[in-house]
Amino acid sequence: MNAPADIEEKQRPSEPAPGPEVDEAVSHLEEGRTLADVYAHSIFAALEAGALDAVRQFIAELHPADYADLLGLLDEDQRARVLEIAGPVEAEVLPELSPDIVGEVVNAMPAEKAAEAIADLDTDDAAFVLDELDDAKRAEVLAELPASERLVLHAALDYEEETAGRLMQRHCFAAPPYWTVGQIIDLMRGSDDLPDRFYEIFVVDPAFRPVGAVPLATLLKTSREVPIEKIMSTEIRRIPDSMDQEEVAYLFEQYNLISAPVVDEDDRLVGMITVDDVVEVVNAETSEDMLALGGVESDAGLSDSVVETVRSRFSWLAVNLATAILASIVIALFDKAIAEVVALAVLMPIVASMGGNAGTQTLTVAVRSLATRELTPANAVRIIWREALVGGANGILFALIMGLLAGVWHAASTGDAGDGLRIGVVIGAAMIINLVCAGLAGILVPLGLQRAGADPAVSSGVFVTTVTDVVGFFVFLGLATLVLL
Repeated sequence: MNAPADIEEKQRPSEPAPGPEVDEAVSHLEEGRTLADVYAHSIFAALEAGALDAVRQFIAELHPADYADLLGLLDEDQRARVLEIAGPVEAEVLPELSPDIVGEVVNAMPAEKAAEAIADLDTDDAAFVLDELDDAKRAEVLAELPASERLVLHAALDYEEETAGRLMQRHCFAAPPYWTVGQIIDLMRGSDDLPDRFYEIFVVDPAFRPVGAVPLATLLKTSREVPIEKIMSTEIRRIPDSMDQEEVAYLFEQYNLISAPVVDEDDRLVGMITVDDVVEVVNAETSEDMLALGGVESDAGLSDSVVETVRSRFSWLAVNLATAILASIVIALFDKAIAEVVALAVLMPIVASMGGNAGTQTLTVAVRSLATRELTPANAVRIIWREALVGGANGILFALIMGLLAGVWHAASTGDAGDGLRIGVVIGAAMIINLVCAGLAGILVPLGLQRAGADPAVSSGVFVTTVTDVVGFFVFLGLATLVLL
């Protein structure tokens, strides 16, 4: 990739030579080291020094995925500078970019260059890139594409986001059952329109409905004169084009699929999904669930501005504030007890904190199990009972530990062994009750949200924390009021 001529002329006379940091990083490239732990600081240094040749050399050596990572590590000004120096990115880089910077990178490219890059991509990757552009830029880029390519991409964009139709490649190889192995091989060798990556030949009937599939390895091992129907497998998993991508990922994992045909509502073949597409889905869904459990919007990124980051986090922090106020109201109900026994104020956060941690442990396992279909209505009762027993067992163990410590400490502080015994019993009983409730909340809350049609990863944490805080404070202070006063 070459820089524009005017930049070349302006910068070359005063450009410093590549420094030792850049030379060392390039040598690490040959050793197969990763971008994150070796390269980034050298690019920063070259940019600061104005070493344009070093930057170009560095980028030319990078794998497309590493270049995409590099662009994500830079801030907006540095990214614009690198794109200005290196010129328009290659097609292979675009689908590797994070969604929050794709639009920025493509906007820096002339429309005709962006169209050339998008035309070289599979339809699923091209749709991903186009979907991240604003309407004006998308229309500008599409106008530069041939009519046939434009129609294919419009069809891909018509599907809902996160569905099989948006995920699939529209180019796939299909043949009627009476074609021979030799005919298919000859046709593939003479075709300029094959997918860049595929693993199976799909066999279709006259209505273009998939009836079987033949792995390429089987095809190549079979004599040329054998009809394809003789070697095809009829055990294929058809994926409706409206299926959610999480369901697609589950099918691939459950049945060890490498590729699968995608069909429309009439069961006609419209494309295929390959395992490399599913790996990206699994990664995206895992990241989304991790962010959701932390109360962060799924499209949050490191390149977001301060205002965007505040906006993405404010809503759930506001919900947390409301739940914290609820817990404070519970504490206020026992203000007289706290005033008379100051030790209660010291000890009550321990009960709530232990319950919150126990609930989070159960919640994490439950959300993961729901996502992987390991937790279903068939085994839900058994898992609920197990978590209650686990909570109770942990509660008893920590009740013994904390009850002893709290009792000894309080007795030593007040000189009253009887009060020490009573407060040890109170905190021990509260610990057992709260950990049982935490275990039940950690499993019942995500199950209930899923039954209600909500995503259990998004809001379960707030509800579980509310339960453990309110129950912990209420039980501990309530028992203390009854036993100590």
